[in-house]
Amino acid sequence: MIHPVILCGGIGSRLWPRSRAAKPKPFLPLVGSSSLFEATLERCSNTHLFAPPCIVTGAAHLEHVEAQLGGREGATIIVEPEGKNTAPAIALAALRMNADAVMLVCPSDHHIDDEVAFRAAAESAAALADQDWLVAFGIEATKPETGYGYIKQAEPLGSGFQIANFVEKPDLATAQSFLDSGGYSWNGGIFALRAGAFLDELTRFRPEMMADLRAAVEAGSLQGRSFYPAPEPFSRIKGESIDYAVMEGTDRAAMVPVNMGWSDIGNWEALRDARARDADGNSVTGKAELVDCRNVLVESNGPRVSAIGLEDIIIIVDGDEVLVTSSAGAQKTGTLEGAKSQ
Repeated sequence: MIHPVILCGGIGSRLWPRSRAAKPKPFLPLVGSSSLFEATLERCSNTHLFAPPCIVTGAAHLEHVEAQLGGREGATIIVEPEGKNTAPAIALAALRMNADAVMLVCPSDHHIDDEVAFRAAAESAAALADQDWLVAFGIEATKPETGYGYIKQAEPLGSGFQIANFVEKPDLATAQSFLDSGGYSWNGGIFALRAGAFLDELTRFRPEMMADLRAAVEAGSLQGRSFYPAPEPFSRIKGESIDYAVMEGTDRAAMVPVNMGWSDIGNWEALRDARARDADGNSVTGKAELVDCRNVLVESNGPRVSAIGLEDIIIIVDGDEVLVTSSAGAQKTGTLEGAKSQ
């Protein structure tokens, strides 16, 4: 069985004003009628392949997690005392599992179009993880995207490849060179890991972090299906991603290539591209009239929006907040004062 570990944190400030601290990105129905978190749960709901999920979240999100998780039998929740990035979050889940359990680490706020391809990649990655490889999903790069990290593949390995190296977010020219040369994939933050193998590597590279994690788990408390690590040891941990803490240093890094219609829904432009659009590339939610517009996204939960002659523009109306940006500027939404004060 594959054990889904669903990471549920952050506020999605680049999707402000729709995503706010009170109800952030994972819990919103941004693509379709289900929230991104509910869609993530559903992708891992085949009981012949997946064990019940483990959700790692913070107290601020617990109410939303409980509401949308519902009565899923066997599901568990780990409530972090504070956010410490992905390496500690994954380690908490691993410490609460059998060492031989193969975990499938999934962010809760991504969109995947092709669930069949997702499940096939999960099975391939789990087979490698069962041999103590630390396996990343290598998502097919379809454009020179500067907002994602990249994975360079090396020698073939079963149904995947060993990883030559991880590459940080590149500039446009470098990203284009990756596409031209081939052998590079997007790093979407989805991993298959045997719990014991991951903890061994984290102990090797970050022994102090592991010591504090073990102390936090040993002194933690279980309340219903929710486990609360002890705050004091956990507070000493230096937050770090799994990429920095383990994947970039280990000699056991592998990847499986996958084309599954993936998007991290990282900003309004990405959301526009993930949604169904008309012949002119426009996407509208709510009341709107567009005339001679191309590649325009309108989302309004109140006033009618009318636009004429616009191209590559995002218009969002949420309550008393209005956002208007070019597609190119969508990455900077999180820098606005309104987004930072939410």
